[in-house]
Amino acid sequence: MVNRVQRPHEEAEFDFILARADVPVLAYFHGVWPKAAAACKEMDAVVREVADAYQDRLIVVRADIARCPGPVRRYGVTDAPFLVLINRGEAMAARSGPMSRTALGEFLDAHL
Repeated sequence: MVNRVQRPHEEAEFDFILARADVPVLAYFHGVWPKAAAACKEMDAVVREVADAYQDRLIVVRADIARCPGPVRRYGVTDAPFLVLINRGEAMAARSGPMSRTALGEFLDAHL
């Protein structure tokens, strides 16, 4: 299986992905501190499934909160996991906390 989730290592790379995107971007912000780590680990699998299922309709980016402070401020990230659906640099919708594959699919279908 191809990994369709892009993982920028720094803020400039995150911004480059957004600038080149010709479809909406699902930005999945994750954290490694103890409270967030377990929930983010669960979300990793869900996000991979969504990246495969929606591969023609959106780009999925998994960004480390600590490495992307500008986008964290820009998109109002308050916790991890945190998901923001972005189109042409503008947040269309956001959701905090873990969710099931079904719930994430419903979230995307409502906003794409």
